[in-house]
Amino acid sequence: MKCTICERFCKIPEGRSGACGLYLNQGNEIVERYPNRYLITTPISIETMPILHYYPGSKFLQVSTVGCNFSCSGCISTVIAKEMEADSQALRYLEPKEVVAMAKKQECLGITFLINDPLASFITFRSLAQAAKKAGLLVGCSSNTYFSEESLVGIIPYLDFINIGMKGLSDETYRRCGGNSVAPVLRNLKTLYDSGVHVEVSCILEHDNKAEVLQLAHIIADISSDIPLQLMRFIPFEDADPEREISIQEAEDFLPEVKQYLPYVYLFNSPGTSYLNTPCPQCDSILYRRDFYGPMGAKLKNLPEIHEVAGFCPHCGQVSPIGNGAPADPYQEGGFQGGYPFTRALEMIQAILIALGVEEKEEVAKVWEEVLKEQRLQELHHQVQNPRSYLALVRRYGQMAGRSLQAEALVGYMEEKIALMEAGYPRIERRPRVYYCMGKPLFAIKGERLENQLVETAGGHSVNKELAIDGRPGETLTPTELMVLNPEVVFISAFISTPVESFYQSCKENGIDVPAIRNRKVYLHPSPSWDFGNPRWILGLMNMANLLHPDIYHFDMEEESQYFYHEFYQTNYDPLVINRSFSKPTRYWSWK
Repeated sequence: MKCTICERFCKIPEGRSGACGLYLNQGNEIVERYPNRYLITTPISIETMPILHYYPGSKFLQVSTVGCNFSCSGCISTVIAKEMEADSQALRYLEPKEVVAMAKKQECLGITFLINDPLASFITFRSLAQAAKKAGLLVGCSSNTYFSEESLVGIIPYLDFINIGMKGLSDETYRRCGGNSVAPVLRNLKTLYDSGVHVEVSCILEHDNKAEVLQLAHIIADISSDIPLQLMRFIPFEDADPEREISIQEAEDFLPEVKQYLPYVYLFNSPGTSYLNTPCPQCDSILYRRDFYGPMGAKLKNLPEIHEVAGFCPHCGQVSPIGNGAPADPYQEGGFQGGYPFTRALEMIQAILIALGVEEKEEVAKVWEEVLKEQRLQELHHQVQNPRSYLALVRRYGQMAGRSLQAEALVGYMEEKIALMEAGYPRIERRPRVYYCMGKPLFAIKGERLENQLVETAGGHSVNKELAIDGRPGETLTPTELMVLNPEVVFISAFISTPVESFYQSCKENGIDVPAIRNRKVYLHPSPSWDFGNPRWILGLMNMANLLHPDIYHFDMEEESQYFYHEFYQTNYDPLVINRSFSKPTRYWSWK
């Protein structure tokens, strides 16, 4: 029997499942194997989806299950799209009316399905959408939009908004993900828009797909120039080649080309960029200001002017491209609550377990289940921010996985290096003022985060702790605010980085003159993930100590890196095969 939920059109024998493993041919009927089972039900701001031109700043109930109808290289949602099973005990069974009641109780405007694709749980999503609409709630989703015509017709009456996640514009790109061609997505894009659904399009931006992106912008413009295009600067996770990543500067330089076709083009995964803001199409003044809010997310900033003249530019009177007003106090999630930071949390747990020698997904899933059932993600959020409490997490997860001996070996190595650092403290005459940024120079990492604790453990004074920041993982400063901090040393995040020379150029363009710039003391770690997200932060800590106090600390970073990789990953350290995954030590690492 042919499954008609997505355009893969799997032919499924009786009693068997198709490519995604989530639907069953039962009595000559396609049924969902695990209906109404949710991994995530939590409030988010709509920009976290992300959706930018629809009820900005408003609160929606995020729902997520597990699985996907695609299998894409470098997927940021791998932990729930591929690695957690649909029958996991971490998922909760909830009837549609129960989810609707949750949304109502938490005063959400509606319900939205994201992180994994609603096509993985289409029957569940359709039933929920029907119940939500009946209760007067808005309904949306983020999807690869590989709906068959039949399934799209079945969901459109209940759908108010959608983020269409494009993989590119070539048939070959879609074949690599498991599809056949891009044609169904383009067909569905037009159908959704013509049906009155609010549509925003997101597309991966890499080094070598600029021509495809320009072609996509042209196609979208032919449908409507009011459709926002979100360019997701590619972050290489899992098995993705690091060479696919385009720098923030190169991405920003490219955006004006795209804006020749579409007025509303946004750049994600680029902390500090101004290309998340919405300008007035007439006078170019900024109507909506936004900031980076974790991978694939944005955060609306307070905009008193736009409320005073709702729906119109307060400077020239032009009709705003965003017809729905923003709340006076935009909703803000906390910690790992909602959006892609939830997947980063699971990957942080996975990172510890892989360093303890775990090589089977099932072992990781058992620990995930225990953490999620006990609702300990918030505890994880706090404990990963401090070196000592992080070591306690290593011990705890080691015990959960039956690998206490391996945990003690890892903790012992890390404690030894910290002790060597502490032994040098009496020789430190003065702690230099250190600023930690992510991406561009003005995006400051919150003072409470691990990166800044590492600065102080390495003998520096973290100026980030002098800031009152409420973003996730930080927020963009003004040039004046950065100059007031007057840092003598700058470290750039090893997760989302900027080449050092681009950093200096950006500071010059913004008139930033501080000792770290004058004395060229801006540093980027030798390898990704050396300062957050996995136990390799111990390598970043030693590197920082060497740079802050070269007269005191003399860690051989090549030797330490090779030892760490041999001892805890059983492989060689080779920076060329390491991407930005928190958990996987190289792009070639795989489960047994």
